[in-house]
Amino acid sequence: MSVSVGRVLVGVKRVIDYAVKIRVKPDRTGVETQSVKMSMNPFCEIAVEEAVKLKEKGAASEVVAVSMGPAQCQETLRTALAMGADRAIHVETSKELLPLAVAKLFRKLILKENPNLVILGKQAIDDDCNQTGQMIAGLLNWPQGTFASKLEILSPDTLSITREIDGGLETLKVKLPAVITCDLRLNEPRYATLPNIMKAKKKVIDKITPEQLEVDITCNLQTLRVDDPPKRQGGIKVESVEELVSKLRTAGVL
Repeated sequence: MSVSVGRVLVGVKRVIDYAVKIRVKPDRTGVETQSVKMSMNPFCEIAVEEAVKLKEKGAASEVVAVSMGPAQCQETLRTALAMGADRAIHVETSKELLPLAVAKLFRKLILKENPNLVILGKQAIDDDCNQTGQMIAGLLNWPQGTFASKLEILSPDTLSITREIDGGLETLKVKLPAVITCDLRLNEPRYATLPNIMKAKKKVIDKITPEQLEVDITCNLQTLRVDDPPKRQGGIKVESVEELVSKLRTAGVL
């Protein structure tokens, strides 16, 4: 008999597709997003896959996908629904959302939806903040398992989380309710099939605003300037070890 953890809430973020070459705006205020292919954050895909796998094994009763941002985020939610999520919630806003604001919005949704497990990607590939999951756990005073590369359900209220750390692997026992963030090796996300994409169009996406959740999302950070990374210099070939050492000393490396 399978052990169920109940409802699972999964965060999904809309980002510039990982295969797109990033271009800085001419005024240096940010990166170009107009007419640029957007997709689900790769780590969020892993989070959705893990939640759907839990449901398929009978270990979760419902998978609810959540995204925050402009109206276009519904496309990302449709992808999550096509992958197997049961329903979706869209917190709609055109304002910039920092990790703390996202965490506060998640806290309100969690108190409303009452999930037993929250699964997120460990970070988004656009800002690389790696903060939201930890902040949600802190605001709720819930246990957290970050950078999870393996997840096992031990009992209805206990998970085993394997984490990749500098020295190897670390295994934690986590009491539910809890927040989990996913690393790359947790699973291989499935592709949404055409029939499931069509079915996803009929699934429910609930809309709500930060104002309705009574959360202040005022941005308290200002981006002063965004620059392209410096161009990489070409390498050179050396004829001997002595020449290599000499070049390294000249460069100040040795």
